[in-house]
Amino acid sequence: VQLQASGGGLVQAGDSLTLSCAASGRSFSVAHLGWFRQAPGKEREFVASISRTGGRRDYADSAQGRFTFSRDNAKKTGFLQMNSLKSEDTAVYFCAASRYSDYPRSLPQDYTDWGQGTQVTVSS
Repeated sequence: VQLQASGGGLVQAGDSLTLSCAASGRSFSVAHLGWFRQAPGKEREFVASISRTGGRRDYADSAQGRFTFSRDNAKKTGFLQMNSLKSEDTAVYFCAASRYSDYPRSLPQDYTDWGQGTQVTVSS
C-alpha cells in the first residue's frame, strides 16, 4: 500500500484541521490504518488507529475526545479530524497501514507501510 498524507498547515490554538491519507494499491480495504506524529527532538508517537472496516478505533490519551479517525474504503482514503488543536499538537503527522491480520498495537513496528509526513503547526 502506498500512502500520501496531506492537509497539514499552520493554524491557531483552538482551530480544527482534517488530515487525509490517500492510498493506492488493492490492499487498502484489508489494511488497518494508523496515524503517528513526531515533534522535533522527540520520538514518533501513536495518535490513532482504525480497523479495516472502521468498526474499531483507538486513540492516544492526548487525542481522545478531540480527534476522530475515519476511513472511506471506496475512496481508499483515511481521515483524521482534529479539533481544539493545541500547541503541543505541533508535529509532523504520518499515516501508516498494517497489512497484518491482527489489529495493530500502538507501535510503529506493527505497521508495514508509511506515507510521507505532513506538517501541522499550532500557534498559541
